[in-house]
Amino acid sequence: MMNIETALKETMAIDGAVGAALVDYESGMSLGTIGGGRDLDLEVAAAGNTEVVRAKVRTMAALNINDSVEDILITLARQYHIIRLLSDSAGHTFLYLVLDRDRSNLALARHHLRRIESALTI
Repeated sequence: MMNIETALKETMAIDGAVGAALVDYESGMSLGTIGGGRDLDLEVAAAGNTEVVRAKVRTMAALNINDSVEDILITLARQYHIIRLLSDSAGHTFLYLVLDRDRSNLALARHHLRRIESALTI
């Protein structure tokens, strides 16, 4: 089992990682961040991506889709943004990872996030 700090460090070890956060999407607050920088304010990203998750959850409810979201992928010209909803957190937290497209492998990154999720205790 790993704590939040260790999980974020493991997330940043993924090839191409630029920044990561663990976010409570009920409040929009980050529980921890790592990386980021001048061009990536992870606190702003946490709040903004909270709205993405809430919109998807509302849409699924409106469509009567009885399923769960594993992750949401946002593809930019130079980056991938992965929002990984955590299944064992009563559905209210997500891991957010920003990857440099040129230095990352999306399939491997998703695999690593699943592994990190399975070991993370909040």
